[in-house]
Amino acid sequence: MAIKEGDFIRLSYTGSANGIIFDTTDEENAKTAGIQSSTAIYGPVTICVGQKHVILGLDEELAKKKAGAEGDVTVPPEKAFGERDPKRVQSFAKSKFKEKPVRGMRVNVEEQGEGLVVDVIGSRVIVDFNPPLAGQTLTYHYKIEETVDDPVEQVKGLVRLYAGREMEIALEDGKATVTLPPGINYDRRWVLWRGRIIHEAFELIPGIAEITFVETYKRPEKKEV
Repeated sequence: MAIKEGDFIRLSYTGSANGIIFDTTDEENAKTAGIQSSTAIYGPVTICVGQKHVILGLDEELAKKKAGAEGDVTVPPEKAFGERDPKRVQSFAKSKFKEKPVRGMRVNVEEQGEGLVVDVIGSRVIVDFNPPLAGQTLTYHYKIEETVDDPVEQVKGLVRLYAGREMEIALEDGKATVTLPPGINYDRRWVLWRGRIIHEAFELIPGIAEITFVETYKRPEKKEV
């Protein structure tokens, strides 16, 4: 049966620009490309087709395919990270930065967000706020491993996608219970995306009527003297 928008699938992919891998679900590919992260979770990701859980050009490629389909797709800038915008390259006084800015440093400017220092000229710092891959045509190799119909696995997919974590989830009579790791509320990414996970769980997964987050702390064991 062909996959349609709104279906959850388990997807493997490797994205490259000019032959250089910048993103992958495969740990060996990440090691080879020198982009492996000790905090990343590797392996196929669970996404909902049509929800832009992956780059738009790849997302559009998945609809009407079947489970097991494998292929390559070329993604133009307008369906990837957009064209480069010269107006997003701006100049700031060096005194604006707490740390001494140097070329290649990533900085956060309150009004603009995160950008890359591309030059330092005298007392001025030139910062590029374009996405690193803006203006580039990308290539993705992908494989649709399987469709995902289990609501628990669908929720787990949303949690991993947005929070970058794996959590224990139970579902009974329409009530989903998510067991949170201790101290999760200090995780900036979780705090930022928790609302999105809740919204999409209700929006995309029929049968979920209630979501409960459970955070449990245990008394530390006393060390024997």
